[in-house]
Amino acid sequence: MASQQTRPARGMRDFLPEDVRRRDYVIGVVAAVYQRYGFEPLETPALENIETLTGKYGEEGNKLIFKVLRRGEHESSGETDLALRYDLTVPLARVVAEYRGKLPRFFKRYQIQAVWRADRPARGRFREFYQCDVDAIGSKSMVVEAELCAAVSDVLLALGFAAFDIKVNHRAVLTGLLSATGIPLPFHGTALVAIDKLDKIGRDGVRRELVERGIGEPAADAALDIFKDGVTIEQVRGALTGRVEALAGLDDVRQIFELSQATAAGAHLRFDPSLARGLSYYTGAIMEIAVADLPGSLGGGGRYDGLIGMFSGEDVPACGFSLGLERILVVMAERGMFPADVQKPSADVLVALFDEQTVTGALRLAGELRAAGLRVEVYPEPDKLGKQMKYAAGKGIPFAAILGGDEIAAGQVTIKNLGTGEQVTLDRAAAASHVLERRAPSARLRASGASARQAESRAPSPGEEP
Repeated sequence: MASQQTRPARGMRDFLPEDVRRRDYVIGVVAAVYQRYGFEPLETPALENIETLTGKYGEEGNKLIFKVLRRGEHESSGETDLALRYDLTVPLARVVAEYRGKLPRFFKRYQIQAVWRADRPARGRFREFYQCDVDAIGSKSMVVEAELCAAVSDVLLALGFAAFDIKVNHRAVLTGLLSATGIPLPFHGTALVAIDKLDKIGRDGVRRELVERGIGEPAADAALDIFKDGVTIEQVRGALTGRVEALAGLDDVRQIFELSQATAAGAHLRFDPSLARGLSYYTGAIMEIAVADLPGSLGGGGRYDGLIGMFSGEDVPACGFSLGLERILVVMAERGMFPADVQKPSADVLVALFDEQTVTGALRLAGELRAAGLRVEVYPEPDKLGKQMKYAAGKGIPFAAILGGDEIAAGQVTIKNLGTGEQVTLDRAAAASHVLERRAPSARLRASGASARQAESRAPSPGEEP
């Protein structure tokens, strides 16, 4: 019988325990920071109606929507009615339109879920990946942009990133600059798609693509001249003379910089007039994270005041930021940025089994150690003690608890430190504290948390006799 293919589908991945621990660590940091800023969690379905997603992501994005064929009797039609979630922003817009009457006036949410892109798989490019989004709905104030940049900065700093920039621009500024370079308005959308690739394909590549898209060489050259590094807000202001909307957008950018001086983001903001962000739903300020010595971006976002109106029929201001979780995980692993505690073994203690008669005692001991806040694995079947110790050492478990007939009769247990070889027999009541005193601070913290929860559960309720 031929064996079946066991690899995951192209562009998809399995996540082994170490991968999941790293992911959980980053998600925990992200969620904790966003909660400190008053953002609440939200989740949406993996599948959306096809019309919910189409027409929201621009020319390039629409090609990458994972469409789902009709099922059952309609399967042979080849038609699609559903699609896998492409990002987290459009589903948020749908949710706000659906539940507008139930949500607070200023709705602040974060969402950490998988999204899917029908992209060609490559190194570092997957068809399924996670996004970490944070959005604020209901206000046009630039305080929103400043707070989002601050929250994202706090996340990056908490994860260990110090040298990063948050590039800032505005869609109206882009439009004004494109018009000033002689690119006709009908070509602005296609020009933005090309300009958005500056950091990926370089100036020559963008110039070639602009010309291929029907933009004259003089206009393409003028655009590249104005979209260069180091251009200041005041220099751009000079190029936008007489363009009211573009100048208003530039004032928004200036205000974001001024407000951000009071936040963690102040030292990291950088004006970049070439920043385009390819998604077509952006209407105002746009932002993107750049990390030193790292091509591409760790995330980005912007204002999308018109998107919710596509669903609700009324204008609802909105702004958001999305972190690329997968990219962050790869960079942190490559640079050794994860705390040692994230690489911890699956358990603190292995409870060994001597024989069938000691199984009940071993399970009871494991329960006692877990109640004290330790992570405990019970060896599932009686075996040679040396084999069990080798298993524990192979998994990086630092301690073994040995409970034979003599120990059970005496109310004792033998604890072996598998790192030093030290072995001591002591009363069972002292076993947990013995291990905790020799464990890393993180284990002691877990234990104190468990003790607090136990004390809380034993505390009398109001009016009850203690």
